[in-house]
Amino acid sequence: MIQFDFTGVDAFIDKSQWSGYEKRAHAAHEALLNGTGQGSDWLGWRTILKEPNDALLENITALGQEIAERADVLLCVGIGGSYLGAEAIIEALSPYFPQKQTDDTPTPARVLFAGHHISGAYLEELLGHLEGKSVYVNVISKSGTTLEPAVAFRIIRSWMEERFDDCHQRIIATTDGEKGALRTLAKQKGYRTYVIPQDVGGRFSVLTPVGLLPIAAAGYDIQSLFYGAVSMMGTLEKADGNPAIDYALRRYLLHEAGFTTEIMSVFEPRLKAVGAWWQQLFGESEGKNHKGLFPVVSSFSTDLHSLGQYIQDGKRNIIETFLTLEKERGDLRVPPEAANLDQLNYLTGVSFPDINRAAFEGTSRAHLKGGVPIFTISLSSTTEENLGRLIYFFEHAVAVGGYLLGINPFDQPGVEAYKQEMFRLLGRP
Repeated sequence: MIQFDFTGVDAFIDKSQWSGYEKRAHAAHEALLNGTGQGSDWLGWRTILKEPNDALLENITALGQEIAERADVLLCVGIGGSYLGAEAIIEALSPYFPQKQTDDTPTPARVLFAGHHISGAYLEELLGHLEGKSVYVNVISKSGTTLEPAVAFRIIRSWMEERFDDCHQRIIATTDGEKGALRTLAKQKGYRTYVIPQDVGGRFSVLTPVGLLPIAAAGYDIQSLFYGAVSMMGTLEKADGNPAIDYALRRYLLHEAGFTTEIMSVFEPRLKAVGAWWQQLFGESEGKNHKGLFPVVSSFSTDLHSLGQYIQDGKRNIIETFLTLEKERGDLRVPPEAANLDQLNYLTGVSFPDINRAAFEGTSRAHLKGGVPIFTISLSSTTEENLGRLIYFFEHAVAVGGYLLGINPFDQPGVEAYKQEMFRLLGRP
């Protein structure tokens, strides 16, 4: 389950404005449910949950099992929403240091990523690392012409064709259902394909084949993930007591009060990739017309020794969302030591999860006293169901927040600006 605590924000909000803005927030929520807001032709991320395709989920699960049986590595080629969601879920569920299985159960494929930047050194070293391994590739792009994944896939495709006679069975294209360069190439080469729904934008696509296939290949239960989101959508249909509306409304009121930056802070490193997915979701959805909070993710307590000073005492334009775990893995405890040179014997017998919990609670209290509005979102544990619920919560909240800002939360016109300048420099016709 997920618990929400937004009381650390309310002291920073002018309650005299609350009732009027609450009506606007409920209207934004209704516009989302009814499909009457800006960008309503991009609500496929809700449609897929209202009309679950169990046959598709079973098909993807079966292919994930095939990859686990035949491949050491699934290499996913994509950028932005084409990889961030899958990476977030896989990292949240995976052990930090996977162990080899000792029974006959197929070992899930290790999922690696390419095409999410333009480092030639990374790609060259990646291919060297893959030498001698059994590899499948999942290339993800609606058009097939986005520079970063397209140029990486050109290299990877050649590498695969030189090494695997059954290359056409090992490459899966997740792309537009009817058109585009990747769709054409997949037909020519005989690749298996999955469809990216036309009405689902990249940053909302983790519960489509875009995210589900890599997650399944990594050995995780995509049905539980998907139906966790279905469950949360049902919970958030009502307006009263709706945490997504509450989150969106408070963020909007802080934005209007002059706050400019939101930090998502995590105390368990495996959740940092969830923060990276959240960063894209909110950055691309809200950052328009010179509006929106600038989203950034931090990993504590590590970043408390670099950003902590600024968060505590810097310019008071920051709000903070803590994403925490109630039940962390492991039960490592501090042992006693006779000499006690490090002066830690007062912690004898205390578990690391308890120390981490104290670090979170102490940090939250300190930042709140320092003038930082605090949201807290707590997962009972990292399970597929909980993560599915969390995904939909943030998607619903960012849509409501976008409507409150008076923008279309589903387009991203500013993303094209860097591409135009880059292509001009590269001499693209």
